[in-house]
This record gives sequence, structure tokens and C-alpha cells, in this order.
Amino acid sequence: MKKWKRSARLVDMTQQLLREPHRLIPLSDFAERYQAAKSSISEDLAIVHEVFQQEGSGFVETVSGAAGGVRYIPRAGWERSRETALRLCRELENPSRILPGGYLFLSDLLGDVSLVREIGLIWASFFHDREVDAVVTVETKGIPLAYATASYLGVPVVIIRRDSRITEGSVVTINTVSGSSKRLGSLSLSRRSLQEGARVLVIDDFMKAGGTVRGMIDLMSEFRAEVVGVGVMAETLTEERLVEESASLATVTDIDVKQNRIAVQLGSLFR
Repeated sequence: MKKWKRSARLVDMTQQLLREPHRLIPLSDFAERYQAAKSSISEDLAIVHEVFQQEGSGFVETVSGAAGGVRYIPRAGWERSRETALRLCRELENPSRILPGGYLFLSDLLGDVSLVREIGLIWASFFHDREVDAVVTVETKGIPLAYATASYLGVPVVIIRRDSRITEGSVVTINTVSGSSKRLGSLSLSRRSLQEGARVLVIDDFMKAGGTVRGMIDLMSEFRAEVVGVGVMAETLTEERLVEESASLATVTDIDVKQNRIAVQLGSLFR
């Protein structure tokens, strides 16, 4: 097998680390792939680690021992996270987002791949020490955010449905009440989707009083799962809050339909 040039090794090595965050890769795998000495591989990894830190996107962790190796740990620095949140606030302040009834149009933001990935990186960084086994969300708008977060944590995504389907097999269903409109609803999850006792991170796009998030938390208790964190892209200020602790990137403080104005500030994650 032909030996790789160092420049090619660095590019390929970086791609492998980014592709599988948190996966421990033995140095011998890299040495065999590139037909290079482990000392050379270690020097290459030091360069990759330095670049990751300079860019504020994480670091390369080395695990010693016979079963050791290296793995990429994604991290968003404070300034990078704050800049992303400020960008989100500016987008939310656009008065053209106001819909009848005082709702906000968010679909374009959830379709912005670069923004969604940055939000996923922020949550993966903030909740990195919670030992998350799965990221949980409810269909449909929270799905892009959940997948972005899970991709950086290296864990699966579990999607709760608002109605059960025959293709889901045996399901657990609970009734919910919206905290803002008081409307009745239901949330369902297949028994095969989540192992009992899992540690889960709940992700959602927008939270008013928190009825949907509260329903997800209650449904998790049916699986004896532990909710180790709640992340929401944006929330509103309300006196009646059904969720005690959550990490938001933006807080909508006022929606004035008559004046065609939206007031937004940084969320609880930055306060």
C-alpha cells in the first residue's frame, strides 16, 4: 500500500474525526491506514487539535492505555455561541415573521442548515457533561435541531409523535394540555424507540408555557428515562411556566401585532 503524503493524511484524518464525534479511534487504525509511524500520527493529531481549538470548534482528546486512542470532542466557544444566538435574535426580530394570532414563522430558520448546525453544536457543548444516551424531540419542527445536536453528541435521535401509527408497533401514549391555549392533545412513542433508564436530552424549537416540553418529560417517565436537560431554540416570557429549567438561545419578550414589532433578547443560556 502506498504511503500517504502528510497533507493528505491531515485532510483525511480531520474528515474522519468530524464524521464520528466522540468515537474512540485507535492510533493503530490511523497508522495502518496511512502506512505511517504512530509518532508521525501523533504529530498530525497535534496539528488537527490546534486548528480545532483556534477555530473554536472543539478539540482532539487522547485516551491512553491498550484500549486507548483519540476522539474528536465538539465544543462551541462562548463568543461563537453568543454570536450565533445574536444572529438568531436578529432574525426573529424581523416583523415579517408575525402571523395571525401573534404566532411567529420559523420554518425558514429551521431550514437554514448552517444555523441549525451551529445551534446543535451549542447544545452539544452546553450539555456535554450530562452523559446523554439519546436526543428526544416531538414531530415536526424540532427534528432538524435534534439531529444536529445528536450528530455532535454521537447519540441517536428519538422522535415522539402526536398520534400513534401501526408501523410503530406497541406504543406508549399520554394525554397533554397546552400551557398557553389549554388545548388537549396526545404524545406517543414506540416502546422499541427508547431503552428504559436512558439519559435523554429534550430538544424543541419554540416554547411558550411549555406544555409540549412538559408532555415529553412526562412521557419519558413512562420509560423510566432521566431527562438530563432541555434545550429550546426560542421561548416567550410567560408567568405560567410548566417547565422549571430549560436552556434557550433567544427569548421573545413582546409581539406587538398592531405596531408590527417583535422584541427579542438573548435566552437563558446567556444570562
